[in-house]
Amino acid sequence: MIKEYGIINGKLIPASAGEGAVIIYIDPDEKTRKELVEKYAIDEHTLSSALDPDELARIEFEPEHYAIIFKRPKNYSGAEQFLFLVSSFGMFWYRDKLLIVISEDINFFEGKIFNRVTSIEDVVLKIMYATIYHYLGHLKVINMISDSLEQKINTSMQNEFLINLFSLEKSLVYYLNAINSNGALISRMKQNDRKISFSPESLEIIDDIRIENEQCYKQAEIYSNILAGLMDARVSIVSNNLNILMKKLNIFTIAIMVPTFVVSAFSMNVRIPLSDHTEAFYIILGLALLSVGGFYFFWRYKKW
Repeated sequence: MIKEYGIINGKLIPASAGEGAVIIYIDPDEKTRKELVEKYAIDEHTLSSALDPDELARIEFEPEHYAIIFKRPKNYSGAEQFLFLVSSFGMFWYRDKLLIVISEDINFFEGKIFNRVTSIEDVVLKIMYATIYHYLGHLKVINMISDSLEQKINTSMQNEFLINLFSLEKSLVYYLNAINSNGALISRMKQNDRKISFSPESLEIIDDIRIENEQCYKQAEIYSNILAGLMDARVSIVSNNLNILMKKLNIFTIAIMVPTFVVSAFSMNVRIPLSDHTEAFYIILGLALLSVGGFYFFWRYKKW
């Protein structure tokens, strides 16, 4: 799928085929990839890197364009069981055109950050800015899910919620690696500002992007440390809940066994005391109840 946008009156407007300044290639097939390599002189390896979720963020300076591989959070699906993944996309920045290659269909240009776009340079930087905000949004969701799972773990005796927490912790590791990789790319762009010929306004935006990315990394790191540091405690909570349940079951079992023993003792097929007594049934029943009371006070005395 191919989408094209033009920059008109400071906004990105959908454009007809061949007329857009920003062209998005969504999960291109082999034929489209070959066309990109031949028509736009894009390195085949760099093009493959744009669709590889394990590729690190980087920038390459080609004779006719700049190739930027950037990491973004992948759209979450409920089938992934609280596992938040990251993906890569490529921006191939020419003097008057921007090609974006991505593996899934997303709306790149939503939000007020794209209300004022004047150049290809603006589009590149604001996409990076919006991606960082996308990470921050996912981190808030991860934190909310983590709080909800913690409350469920307090009364749970199953491993299901712990497994979900492990998935969240794994997700944060992916995010930390991706955000750190993006940070290295942003720093390199800042160092090569003369080669890229950034305007003074763009340099200020790059500084803002770098600061936001660092804050995003710190926030992800804090969440990751909290999850990792308290995971052992949560495992202990689940084990303790199971022990409490077993204790209650033991109390219930013993509480039944004690009066059962009393009744069984008077039910043997031999001559026993009270066998000829007219009120034997009520006396034995009373002894059974008395044994339950004695067991209860003994249990309280031992503070079991």
